[in-house]
Amino acid sequence: MVGAGPAGLMAAEVLAAGGACVTVYERMASAGRKFLLAGRGGLNLTHSEELPRLLARYGAAAPRLGAAIEAFPPEALRAWSAALGQPTFVGSSGRVFPRSFKSSPLLRAWLRRLGAGGVTLKLRHRFIGWDRDGAVLFETPDGRAAVRAEATVLALGGASWPKLGADGSWTDVMRDTGVAVTPLQPANCGFVAEWSAVFCDRFEGQPLKRIGLSFGDRSLRGEAIVTRQGLEGGGIYALSAPLRDAIAATGEAMLAISLRPDLTAGQLRHSLDAPRGKQSLSSFLRKAGKLSPVAIGLLREAAGEKLTAMRAAELAALIQAVPVRLVGTAPLDRAISTAGGVSLDAVDDTFMLRGRPGVFVAGEMLAWEAPTGGYLLQASFSTGAAAARGVLARLAARHSG
Repeated sequence: MVGAGPAGLMAAEVLAAGGACVTVYERMASAGRKFLLAGRGGLNLTHSEELPRLLARYGAAAPRLGAAIEAFPPEALRAWSAALGQPTFVGSSGRVFPRSFKSSPLLRAWLRRLGAGGVTLKLRHRFIGWDRDGAVLFETPDGRAAVRAEATVLALGGASWPKLGADGSWTDVMRDTGVAVTPLQPANCGFVAEWSAVFCDRFEGQPLKRIGLSFGDRSLRGEAIVTRQGLEGGGIYALSAPLRDAIAATGEAMLAISLRPDLTAGQLRHSLDAPRGKQSLSSFLRKAGKLSPVAIGLLREAAGEKLTAMRAAELAALIQAVPVRLVGTAPLDRAISTAGGVSLDAVDDTFMLRGRPGVFVAGEMLAWEAPTGGYLLQASFSTGAAAARGVLARLAARHSG
């Protein structure tokens, strides 16, 4: 077992419960570092929505992930957490969290249970590939080590937050051994907008709350945060895949932001038809349009000097669809998750590499992506469990023969 994140540790647990002798090798000095980071704002383990809707969140990868998630669905994940002394609750958005709202108590309890179940954890072991005889190679503080195993599960993560252990260095190793790997890209990430210096100096870090966001045929409600480079936040992350792909194809993506999605165009136009009197435009928009300073600043970014001369109907239309030109993604190492990885066509239904029998792949190493909201961890846990079941089936078949 290589990688001590959620997918790797879940694979280790299922393998140990199935009677296998399990050693987990981890490149960092401790296990589950990105898992701990995920708990800083409250550990969103999974989502409570119905399974068909949940599976649809995985887009094109849903048919390949479906069996794994159905075998270890959100209900099973919640029961697993409760058995570790961390019962869960469903938040107002349908997201599922431990009642402690933290990842550290859950991880500590999990590692204790794995240890009691006979799982050995070896730290500071960086996977570097295989030798000519098929032994797994690691770089360690004591030099290179070769490990022979009947089966191996790789759960090395993507390339976001490399300081926590997942740096994507395994992609070269896999390609060199003939495994199809699609390029790693940022997912659930921020984007670059060409703000004026005045706008970013004044509004950097300011939230755009209760807004609507639209791109292509997708629209949603959410929030965003102005950064010095552009935009980030939950609403932006939910659209990150189509925005990223559009920028890759054409060099830009035109995002539309509705600053008052709770009002119809007619209602907003009626409010803006009120006499402005001696009020400044900013004061008028703040009172009549119920707009925040950062929202007004965004209007000025879009319209410039023309904003002052706009009539109510034109102003209402702009407020309901402020165009923001995005020209790049935030760096991969700051993305919440990663798209790309080992092609799902390169593994069979048990997540074993077709070209390397006995080697299984799980978690974010696989080429799938999903929005935030518990879907990332759910698929990581589920594919880890599925890969472990594949290992157990393979070992049983070999030993029975």
